[in-house]
Amino acid sequence: QVQLVESGGGLVQPGGSLRLSCESSGSIFSRNCMGWYRQAPGKQREVVATITTDGLTNYLDSVKGRFTISRDNAKNTVYLQMDSLKPEDTAVYYCNGDPSPLEVVLGKFDYWGQGTQVTVSS
Repeated sequence: QVQLVESGGGLVQPGGSLRLSCESSGSIFSRNCMGWYRQAPGKQREVVATITTDGLTNYLDSVKGRFTISRDNAKNTVYLQMDSLKPEDTAVYYCNGDPSPLEVVLGKFDYWGQGTQVTVSS
């Protein structure tokens, strides 16, 4: 049974930073491509960033240059460093993973963790 626990969200002013963490258990983390996703009120969930088992990363255009995804296989954890935050980054952020990078990009998972709320507001 896969479990995903996201943390690190909060309220931050525009231009501020947050570091999100997601600890995964119940699957072989080191074999999974991992992704961060977000869902704003009234909008569909979208993939924000992905990282392969080899450390190759990809980002949503609107977060390129501001967000950085990384992973620590020893801790079964994936991170999302978010800098220069904007109000439009406000959303609940989730992580998920799969051995297939395509599945991670598509993000059509049956199970999701509780997510962590990020609110960017002055």
